[in-house]
Amino acid sequence: MCGIVGYIGKRNALPIVIEALKRLEYRGYDSSGTALINDGKLAVYKKQGKIIELERSLPEPSKCAGNMAIAHTRWATHGEATEINAHPHLDCSGELAIVHNGIIENYQLLKEQLVKLGHKFVSQTDTEIVVHLIEQFRKSEASLADAVREAMKRVEGTYGLVVISQNDPDQLIAVRKGSPIVIGIGDQEHFIASDVSAIVIHTKRVIYLSDNELCIVREDSYEVSNLDKKPVEHTVSEVDWDISAIEKGEFKHFMLKEIFEQPITIGNAFRGRINELIGTSRLGGLNQPSSELRKIKQIHLIACGTSYHAGLIGKYIIEDMARIPVQVEYASEYRYRNPIIPDDTLVFVISQSGETADTLAALREAKAKGATVLGITNVVGSSIARESNGGTYIHAGSEIGVASTKAFTSQVTILTLLAILLGRMRSLSTVQGMDYIKELERIPGKVEEILAMNDKIRSIAESIKDSTNALYLGRGVNFPVALEGALKLKEISYIHAEGYPSAEMKHGPIALIDESMPVVAIATSDPLYDKVYSNLQEVRARKARLITIATQGDTRLAAISEHTIFIPDTLNNLQPLLAVIPLQLLAYHVADLRGLDVDQPRNLAKSVTVE
Repeated sequence: MCGIVGYIGKRNALPIVIEALKRLEYRGYDSSGTALINDGKLAVYKKQGKIIELERSLPEPSKCAGNMAIAHTRWATHGEATEINAHPHLDCSGELAIVHNGIIENYQLLKEQLVKLGHKFVSQTDTEIVVHLIEQFRKSEASLADAVREAMKRVEGTYGLVVISQNDPDQLIAVRKGSPIVIGIGDQEHFIASDVSAIVIHTKRVIYLSDNELCIVREDSYEVSNLDKKPVEHTVSEVDWDISAIEKGEFKHFMLKEIFEQPITIGNAFRGRINELIGTSRLGGLNQPSSELRKIKQIHLIACGTSYHAGLIGKYIIEDMARIPVQVEYASEYRYRNPIIPDDTLVFVISQSGETADTLAALREAKAKGATVLGITNVVGSSIARESNGGTYIHAGSEIGVASTKAFTSQVTILTLLAILLGRMRSLSTVQGMDYIKELERIPGKVEEILAMNDKIRSIAESIKDSTNALYLGRGVNFPVALEGALKLKEISYIHAEGYPSAEMKHGPIALIDESMPVVAIATSDPLYDKVYSNLQEVRARKARLITIATQGDTRLAAISEHTIFIPDTLNNLQPLLAVIPLQLLAYHVADLRGLDVDQPRNLAKSVTVE
């Protein structure tokens, strides 16, 4: 969950790595640091807090010149968020430094061994043992790369690692297991990063390291091999988006920008993947012939967080449209509970980054049990994209805001296409399929109608911004939307919020309701509308501050609500794509009005690459 960058070339490295680090701050912002070779000596600068604090403490670039550097922004795991625990970490001699993303599981045992050999530690981190381990092997190995290889063979856990040494001023060493590392290829210069967004301003030509691979990076070359020194060939990929995708433009925050991008990103998710003539969809990346898809008797959807909520929506619509039983699992539980995967089960793992540690481990567990595992992800070249048997990209573009928005609706769009595809192979008629396709094409325009209500939603947020608790209610396919709305509010505003099925309110949560509690209810026109309306009458009777998401023209609901947000009508299974938009905006404005850092909420990071 930390951000890593490195540079080697002919330019002054310090400004390059600091600017790149800013583009990775969403991956961790507890502390940051950099190390570079300056005048033949290793210079290290670290600071607690955000990158701006580090930047303020640095010497002028002209006084700290060098053509190679590494840098890091931290999300704390082992050890508090202090300057001494910030990366880079040094060996005993101060001649070797590393930055690391991941967790070293056997660090305590290795530390005890290294202390006996005379090594002295200064931090509370697991990372520091790695630099001392490399230092120890450097005494006996012919090269820095060989010392890194031997060290990493002793390490258990996950790592994306970059090494710099003043005794090897012509190279950086990058190595990866479980945490992403990308190498950017320039003209007489090379870049290293944990995310391509850090380096796309400099180059769009990249390679993605796989697990247990090491790369020796020089200004004019790079060499990839495994930990046994066997060379590995990589195809150079071209990044298909530009720097504007990771700039805020006219928006105050990335999260708001990404909410407003959803008419485009939802369209990107289904563009080229629909067939209006026969009312079906095309998902060629699944790599599964129709004959195999028709045999499927069960589907497992595995994910974490917001992606898990998308999976819950997928369960509702796939079961309804394709009549296939669907199990939705938390990846963190799936990997440890010895899951039962019957024959003719298709497993999907869902992850925006494609690097989520628990989801990746669940993928590997399912494959080990013989399952066909497909990925739904956003990042080309990610671990899930490479290790799955097939899958599909959501084409949402870079998502910087820690609280996911456009990736969620893109994931739901892909799951809708999957439901249409499987449904047309079973019980869904041509006419029904055509209706879904036509209505799906109208969704981006309807999202734009909701976004036009931004000012109204901000005024509603003003009325509840000082609340301490909130309850979100939904039913049927909109129950997971309630879960997602509650998650958004708690993630960025720090207001405790819970999502419940409307009918479950009487089984406990109703005890919490009083005149100070906002209750946000999704009560759109669908077969369960009357039952939801009855539930909300009970809420109103207890004087809760009722905020409802209703279908345009619903005067009944407006009469009992303190605030009503009207959304366009659509087919029942497509309602989540519209109902979630006002909830995203509501959470955003509440957090902004409370003066909080919307894009970088406390204790959270964008990509959870550690367990």
